[in-house]
Amino acid sequence: MKPIRFFTILLLSTGLGLAAASARAEIIEGRDYTVLPEARPTESGKNIEVLEFFWYGCPHCYDLHPHIKAWQKKMPKDVSFRYVPAVFRANWVPGTKTFYALEALGVRDKLHDKVYDAIHLDKIDLSKEDLLFDWMAKQGIERQKFADAYNSFSVQNQASRSTQMSKDYNLAGVPAVVVDGRYLTSGKMGGTPQDTIRTLEELIVKVRRERAKK
Repeated sequence: MKPIRFFTILLLSTGLGLAAASARAEIIEGRDYTVLPEARPTESGKNIEVLEFFWYGCPHCYDLHPHIKAWQKKMPKDVSFRYVPAVFRANWVPGTKTFYALEALGVRDKLHDKVYDAIHLDKIDLSKEDLLFDWMAKQGIERQKFADAYNSFSVQNQASRSTQMSKDYNLAGVPAVVVDGRYLTSGKMGGTPQDTIRTLEELIVKVRRERAKK
């Protein structure tokens, strides 16, 4: 092969490779994310709000969770993140109440991962109150204290709010990530957990650019 022809082919191949990489990097509405029918109010002030809707019993949420945690460690300063337990069916309510009870007792960060592990690794049915309360006692949380928080009026209200939010945000499943109250990507749309994180990061960039134009 002549040198000129070889380098021409090499340059063309490189260009096609870069174009393919660029195409893969571009997120597309309808494929990678959807726009909510109605923008929802955010609670993050000037920061870009990111919500992850999840259910402790969801295997896909469990797969995404370590990636979300890793992303939070490098989360941009202009972004705020919040977990929201979703409620689609009655059997999701115990997980939602568990999450808010942990928050009320100030031990969510300590036990959030362990709840996931207990369900998916240890196969403990934490939707059953007796098993849940006993398990909490084994984690060093006073059984009655947790039970009181779990059954408290405030936790009941938060569970009701999560049920309403699951409807308001037009969720079709979990995990679902909402950016700035407008853009939604889900585990199904994102493909792999890594794809979901990439889409999340691109949506944050998209919101930043849109805000800069205002």
